[in-house]
Amino acid sequence: MLTPDDLEAWLQAHHVPGEVLRLSQPTPTVAAAAAALGVPPEHILKTIVFIADGEPLVVIARGPERIERRALARALGIGRKRVRTARPDEVLTVTGYPVGGVPPIGHLRPLPTWIDEQVLAVEQAFAGGGSETAMLRIAPRALLRASRGQIATLVRSR
Repeated sequence: MLTPDDLEAWLQAHHVPGEVLRLSQPTPTVAAAAAALGVPPEHILKTIVFIADGEPLVVIARGPERIERRALARALGIGRKRVRTARPDEVLTVTGYPVGGVPPIGHLRPLPTWIDEQVLAVEQAFAGGGSETAMLRIAPRALLRASRGQIATLVRSR
């Protein structure tokens, strides 16, 4: 299993401007992370692994938003029933990180990444840092470059 140290090493090796913050309390949810960091929930990013046609991919969205499976399927050009959320054991297998601490980048192997367009609305964001007590501080534009992600509308508009 990978750790926050592995994420830090990945950031350095790939020259990605980001910082792994180690916290004294667990941050397994958006609300807990926002409270621990003293930032609005919109500045917390969630990294969700999906399985589409049997292949894993990563979706990144702002914390309070709900990723719409139908919108993801449309972006992928497949039917919605061919997209599902990965199980915790699958997440660990494909990313190397446990659910609750999955960073958006630095996985065991590069994964296709989709980023909801609203992520780019903030200059600085916080995402999983490799464990429930670590967070990655990163600019969304740097995250977009590092992940080689594709931008799409993936959340339900409010």
